[in-house]
This record gives sequence, C-alpha cells and structure tokens, in this order.
Amino acid sequence: MKKITLILAASLAFKLISWNAYDNFIAFPPTDKLSDLLISLGDEKPTHYRENPTAELIERGRALVHNGKAIGPDGKMGPFISKYFACTSCHNQVQEDPIITKFDPQARLDYAAENDLKFLPATTFWGIYNRESWYNDDYILKYGDLVVPASKSLEESTQLCAKVCSSGRYLEDWELEAILTYYESIQLTINDLDLTESDREVMRSDAPNEEKLALIKSKYATKSPATFPKAPENKIAGYAGLIGNPANGKKIYELSCQACHQDGGVSPILLDDAKLTFKKFKNNFNKNGDWNIYDIILHGTYADKGKPRYMPLYPEERMSPQQIEDLRAYIVQEAR
Repeated sequence: MKKITLILAASLAFKLISWNAYDNFIAFPPTDKLSDLLISLGDEKPTHYRENPTAELIERGRALVHNGKAIGPDGKMGPFISKYFACTSCHNQVQEDPIITKFDPQARLDYAAENDLKFLPATTFWGIYNRESWYNDDYILKYGDLVVPASKSLEESTQLCAKVCSSGRYLEDWELEAILTYYESIQLTINDLDLTESDREVMRSDAPNEEKLALIKSKYATKSPATFPKAPENKIAGYAGLIGNPANGKKIYELSCQACHQDGGVSPILLDDAKLTFKKFKNNFNKNGDWNIYDIILHGTYADKGKPRYMPLYPEERMSPQQIEDLRAYIVQEAR
C-alpha cells in the first residue's frame, strides 16, 4: 500500500510540475520560439528548421542579409550576392503590420511612419521562418515556373530571390545555411501572438493537439498574399470613385519612393522634392512608361543584362489603389 501511495504521489507531482511548466510556457516567456511550439503540437518539422543556431552563424546570416556579403567559414570575406541589391532593399527585418493576421496597406503605412520603417514592396523577413509558402498567388504571373519549387520551400525561395530578384547569383551552401539560421533568429515567438485568456485555457486544456495547432496558426499569417491590381481604365482620370489624400501620399513618397530613389539608395534615379520632379510625374499621367505612376507601381520593370537594377511591383496588399491615388494627389499638389 505504501509503495502504491508513493507511486501515486510521484505521478501527481510529475503532472503538477508538467502543468506548471506548460502554464508558464503559455504565459509568454519572450524567448519561446513559435517553431518549437508547433512541432511540439505535432506539426511537421520543415526542411529549413534549424536547432540551436550559434551566434556566429546568426551574425554571418545577418551580414549577408543586410550587407550582401559576409566573412565565410574560411575566415575570408565572400563576394557580394548581388552588385545591385541587398535583401533589405525590398524587405524590412522587423514587424511591419500592427495586426499580424491582417494585410492592410494603410495600417502598415501608418505603422511604418510611427516606427521609422520603409514602406517596401516585399514582406518583412520577420516571421518568414514560420510561413508555409512563399511567392504566393499572382507572383506566378511574374515568375512562371520559377515559382513552383520556391512556393513551398524557404530554401528555394531564398535562392530565387538571390539569383533572380536581386540580379545576383545563387548562394553557396554556407551562405544559405547562415541566412536560414538568421531567419530562425527573427522568427515569431509566443509573445508575438495575440492569444486571449480563452485561448490560453484551450492551450492548458486536454483538447486535441490538432485543435491547439489550428488555434495557434490562426494567430499569425502562414502566407503572404499577393494580388496584382489592374490599372484604372483612364489613367488621366485615375481610379474612378477614389479621391486622393495628399497628406497620405506624402508618406508614400517619402517612405516608399524615396526609400530607394535617394542619394546612396539602390536606384540611380533620384527622386527629390523639387517641383520639376513632381511636374515630370504629373506630365506623364497620360503616357505609358516608367514615369507613369500606375505603370511603375503596378507592373514595375524587369531586369535584363543592360538594366540589372529594376523596380519590383507592388501587390495590392502592399499598396492599394487608394494609396496610389493619394500619391497622385501629393504629386499634383507639389507640382503646382
């Protein structure tokens, strides 16, 4: 009897310890990684999963992303991935959407203005490690078959970006490993999820892991949608029914256009605040080409051997038709 009592007591103590540890885990310690929670709930471990990355490898990946090159395992500085772009030319590295389950370009613009961020055409690398697909939706129209292997692989999507999007080269094995490790270091944590007390109760309960997994995945975006909007039927008139807000357009000009088109920026075409610059845009509303804001925002330009620097397009989730009209209104205001 005494032996049975000891066994029951030990079993109860173990359950209490386990429950308390799990309860504390759901209480959001800031270092808890989302990927580890997903795997613990039965989610399949992705091929890009990296366990216990070293600080040295993370820093090497950070240098590659921010600077375009890094010191390799041999102690020597490697070559640039691209002579024209770095990853940060198009991608922020921190949270950029105030609500991480919603892709609202105006909320993102306001958040960028409040947090000194650029308003860029591509999604942030923050949390890219936790997504399940890349180059989604209408990007197939831009890249065709190139997207097929990249859409379900973070490794392949990173290689596609390095070679094609950056007008660069494919990554060496050590470079890819370092960048994937860097992604791991800026993944989502439990703290980043907007879990309610009711959600916490579900996580503490005996509910099936499938239910818990679905709950967790509803709290962040597993993909970044991409819808390519159509240009207005009449570019001179603009989008029918939309009235531009020049104050909002000023934010777009400064945080988006001038993010690249400035001294030291990735584009050789400088966009300053001179009246002549705004007049050039205004005079091209009725013309097709790179100075037509509808053409350049909605279609971008393509890289080729004579023009390796190019402009990526903005999907509707990154810049809305209303925001394009806001930019137009600001251009008109400043061209007077």
